[in-house]
Amino acid sequence: MYKNVLVPIAPDHGANTAAAMEAARLLADSGGKITALTVAEAIPGYVVQQLPEGLLEHTHDEMLASLKADLGGVKDVKAVVVTGHAGRAITDYADQHGADCIVIASHRPGLQDYFLGSTAARVVRHAACTVVVIR
Repeated sequence: MYKNVLVPIAPDHGANTAAAMEAARLLADSGGKITALTVAEAIPGYVVQQLPEGLLEHTHDEMLASLKADLGGVKDVKAVVVTGHAGRAITDYADQHGADCIVIASHRPGLQDYFLGSTAARVVRHAACTVVVIR
């Protein structure tokens, strides 16, 4: 069905990660590409100046290793870590890399989500492609 499926995965690798990956596999064409994406929140510049040199790169590498471990060494899924605001970074990555479907796991929304908005809600509202939400 889809040639390029993006699966955003929270850095804490929530409980619905396996379900999102399974849905992505079912939705992808044979020979289709699946990308697992984790977003590291951007740290303000005035804070970065106070951090030890190399800490951000080390943290990025650890997040990528954790994502790959969570995928269980699956060969057909590309693991990527980007930095930014989660909702915006996901839609930007999808646009820049030609994703035609985003499969995103979501928690059950609470009252705070109706005022602040969740990452999944932002992706649903702003993505230019199909979005499948897994609960």
